[in-house]
Amino acid sequence: MSDLLAARSQMAMSLGFHIVFALVGIGMPLLMVVAEWRWVATRDAIYLELAQRWARGTAILFAVGAVSGTVLSFELGLLWPGFMRFAGPIIGMPFSLEGFAFFTEAIFLGVYLYGWDRIPPRAHLAAGALVAVSGVASGIFVVIANAWMNTPTGFALVRGAATQVDPLAAMGNPAAPTQALHVTLAAYAATGLAVAGIHAFLLRRDPGNAFHRRALVIALAVGGPAAVLQPVAGDLAAQEVARDQPVKLAAMEAVFHTERGAPLVLGGWLDVDARTTRHAIRVPAGLALLAFHDPRAIVQGLDATPREDWPNVAAVHWSFQLMVALGCYMAIVALWAGWVTRPRRPRAGGPDRLDALVRHRRLLAAIALTTPMGFVATEAGWMATELGRQPWVIYGVLRTRDAVTPMPGLIVPFTVFTLLYCFLGVIVMFLLYHHILRSPHVSEGGGRRGIEGTAP
Repeated sequence: MSDLLAARSQMAMSLGFHIVFALVGIGMPLLMVVAEWRWVATRDAIYLELAQRWARGTAILFAVGAVSGTVLSFELGLLWPGFMRFAGPIIGMPFSLEGFAFFTEAIFLGVYLYGWDRIPPRAHLAAGALVAVSGVASGIFVVIANAWMNTPTGFALVRGAATQVDPLAAMGNPAAPTQALHVTLAAYAATGLAVAGIHAFLLRRDPGNAFHRRALVIALAVGGPAAVLQPVAGDLAAQEVARDQPVKLAAMEAVFHTERGAPLVLGGWLDVDARTTRHAIRVPAGLALLAFHDPRAIVQGLDATPREDWPNVAAVHWSFQLMVALGCYMAIVALWAGWVTRPRRPRAGGPDRLDALVRHRRLLAAIALTTPMGFVATEAGWMATELGRQPWVIYGVLRTRDAVTPMPGLIVPFTVFTLLYCFLGVIVMFLLYHHILRSPHVSEGGGRRGIEGTAP
């Protein structure tokens, strides 16, 4: 393994590990705040227990996310000094703002965790809301920096050096709004449907458990709308990619030849050497319509770019296809759940909306299947975004090979950090599994009957 590949692999491992905790850091605080808000409104003790348990889960995941995020910040400087030397003065502002948002989140999470019965209920709820808001802000600032790498703005390039730097213009780069929206919705969809999936699975075994019922409703309320809106956000992001990163779009959609009214390619077997996708389903003019809202638009293919400037077409294409497939499944399941629980005229002796959901075993099974899908889809989407930018670390400005450290032997830290992340992953799973086993079994209209069940 070359040092460049080792450095890229270490960064990929670190980002792939950290992004899960970043998503949870955005989504889980909203779940706990909604649960506490329901407790304040109803004084139902189950909502209080949900809020407290989700808060403890948030604390565990936040701690590991803080560690992995700190490692990433060091890796940027140690592995990619060429990138930091060029980009630091331009995108230092969003990184600084992200640090401010992170510390705000940490402070108010501490207030939330240790403020039960110590501060007024509404002040405690406000602290939780600030955790949720600062978590979103932290994620958005990081995404803005990444979006700048895809569509660099806010400077003039003179003899390879950045001049006339405008940090605000850099933060307002063309990819920032769509990427920030896409990632934020992904966080809510992934976290909400993961929690919903766990409780849906347990409700199939114990339909009367009030704890799981309330948790399922809250989780679907957070994850369902985000999953439905995600295809819309994805369409907006794809239009930006088509406009500003045509090579990435060509790799994502396996467009080898520039053509007017390019079809949408679904499935099939990608043959990069032959520059075709065999046995695929082709929707006539589908890609041109989606990317440019014009069925006769010209879609630039990979043939317009020198071969040495192509990304890994197979990895980008299959990552993108996986993300789209999982995202569509999640949206369909969310719409299905919304249809089953839609408001309807009450019927004497008939089930209410929640009962209709709990009794629908096929729907519960479909929700349970979504448990890992949001995180897998996000990892796949992140791969498509990052690999699709290669061989550039800053698109069209700085190549990845020119940004890496000249230090040899990078396979050693890559191996060490891979083992470290595996160890941390096992510890986190143990803690969360222990947390899941200790949730109460409570029936609707009844009391606590023992200790079993689940709550992430």
